[in-house]
Amino acid sequence: MRRSFLAPSLCVLALLSGIEGCRAKSSAPDAAAAAASSAEARGDEVVAHPPPEKSPIKRLRKKPSGGPPRLSCAAARSLVADVHAKLAAKVSLGGAEQDAKVDGPFADSILDWADPHGLWTASPDTPVAPLVRAHTAKLRAVLEGKGDCEKELAPIGESLAGWMTTLRTEWVAGAADAAAIDVPVAASEAAFDDGPVKTPAKKLARVLAQRAAAVQKGHPELAGVVSSARDRWLPVLSKEAWGEVVLSAAVRAYIPLLDPHGAWAPAEESSSLYDRDLETAPPGRLWTTATRTALGTRIETGAHKPLLDKDVVVSVDGLPLAGLSAEAIDQLSESPDGTAEPRAVRVLRKTKDGGLGLVELSVASALADEAAAPAGLHTSLVPYGATSALVIRLDDVPDALGEELARAIGKARGEAEISGIVLDLRGNGGGSIDGASGALGVFLPGAPLFPLKHRDGTIETERATEPPMEDRWTGPVVALVDGGTASAAEMIAGALKAYRRGLVVGARTYGKGCAQEYVDDVTGVGVLRMTTLLFALPDGTPVQRVGIEPSVTWALPSPLKEREADLPRSPPTWIGPDVRDHKRVSEVPWATVANVGPCSDEVVCRALALVGKGKAIAKR
Repeated sequence: MRRSFLAPSLCVLALLSGIEGCRAKSSAPDAAAAAASSAEARGDEVVAHPPPEKSPIKRLRKKPSGGPPRLSCAAARSLVADVHAKLAAKVSLGGAEQDAKVDGPFADSILDWADPHGLWTASPDTPVAPLVRAHTAKLRAVLEGKGDCEKELAPIGESLAGWMTTLRTEWVAGAADAAAIDVPVAASEAAFDDGPVKTPAKKLARVLAQRAAAVQKGHPELAGVVSSARDRWLPVLSKEAWGEVVLSAAVRAYIPLLDPHGAWAPAEESSSLYDRDLETAPPGRLWTTATRTALGTRIETGAHKPLLDKDVVVSVDGLPLAGLSAEAIDQLSESPDGTAEPRAVRVLRKTKDGGLGLVELSVASALADEAAAPAGLHTSLVPYGATSALVIRLDDVPDALGEELARAIGKARGEAEISGIVLDLRGNGGGSIDGASGALGVFLPGAPLFPLKHRDGTIETERATEPPMEDRWTGPVVALVDGGTASAAEMIAGALKAYRRGLVVGARTYGKGCAQEYVDDVTGVGVLRMTTLLFALPDGTPVQRVGIEPSVTWALPSPLKEREADLPRSPPTWIGPDVRDHKRVSEVPWATVANVGPCSDEVVCRALALVGKGKAIAKR
């Protein structure tokens, strides 16, 4: 099980962004005692936890089979029931008014998840979509353990099975009409719509067949790849199996209804739940971005040598890529299990004469890229009287933020005399609990931090790390925040405020005071990301749905159009116990100066001018 924060829901809808995690956290005896005294009246059970045992991230992964994800009725129901039981707060989707708001988006999401290629349920000519929409409310009831599951799935599965017969007929016609197709274009051209599906499935089936047949004509050795692609795009499945495909999609659509920050993915596509950019040691990759084609995937950027950008990858470790979902291909591009073993990659590559050659490559793992020096944080030095203020821009909260901050501060100290630090958290969607605890360790080493409440009422307390003395900052600090400052970024600003360690300046923050955990689902076939914890600031001040009120409030534009409180069924506000070490609650004033700047950002200069004039902190 892994614990993490998630960035605001705009990113959640894409099943990406703002994710990274840590393992179980420690709770010091003094913090636990403080929490117990404050929580007793509410009946909360406060528990202490042992120090965390660090280990590499372990994901439930599975080599893609090429078949569409499927869930039986029993598996889908048990999975949904388990989510209902483990969420941070009880959630209900009942009521006629709720049904009207839920079922339309639910149906749209089912049709999208059930159709990885734009051929089955999402195309404009599919006969399946009207059936799914007609059965949406009953499908939702089925997932909740009501009604006859097999009966509700039968007409949808039967329609899909018949639709595949129709499309396979179109495939045969397209394959017979491939003579005029340019082979290099057929191999490398994007195969699917970018965005909403607009191409009719009958037309798409013909186009895919034409391109595949044209490439096979020039490279007969790819006949197996073409056959595999056809059977993945247009599977021959029973109506019962097709019903399970739709039920799997229904689960993927249902979880975010319960939890705006939640998601489920089958093991073959589980990497789609994680944000590699936040990890201390992300898995190596064969490429960075790619586009699916009729025979595989065309590398756009980040090809790991000897791969080249614009290569069309046909297979990896003997597995053809044609016909796989984008999520499965992305997962296949990652180094499996953190190993450094070479991988067998077969590509179609343009030749000097403009033709197309089939190349067999042995590609060493991209893990070596992780040893490269980190890019570091974006910093700047602003004149502050006769000294300087160090401005550190934090766009997210990665696992290693504490170490990155220490490096940035150490470097700046070697370049100038630093009077204080400005942490620019505007627009920071959050990230890792480890990252927040590490960052706060620089300013509040070892301090008890955030009470974390579980569904059963138990509370554990997060504690800041204790970095070496040379990596700590005992001088003044200011945090700049706005409506886009969320989750783990709110933790950083909120802890500085709660301990009176630093001034928080800007606009009220997003208000995401909840955390997610990654767990293997009860069926053993996929991974869940669920909101299982609520957190408060060290003094018990709530964050969830209310945000952090800055010490000094300014009207700043928000990068987001919504806040946590606007999300349907986001967890409730929670007031926590005061877990602070009260001996450490004290201000660290900035030196009074007459001149500040110039600054490249007016907001930074306004904040520095405020503290430079020695103004008292308005609100804590």
